[in-house]
Amino acid sequence: MTKLRVKQVRSRIGAPLRQKRTLDALGLRKMNATVEVEATPQVKGMVNAVRHLVTVEEI
Repeated sequence: MTKLRVKQVRSRIGAPLRQKRTLDALGLRKMNATVEVEATPQVKGMVNAVRHLVTVEEI
């Protein structure tokens, strides 16, 4: 299965609690933090929910 490299590029300050929890679930806790996750439908949905705060690339 493919992987995604997700990097938080915008601050979570001012974001709704639901989006903050989504970032936590992805493993992103600080600005410029990067994680590699499996590209499952659940993860893609999470990334889609916070797409304005992160950048994504397939690896």
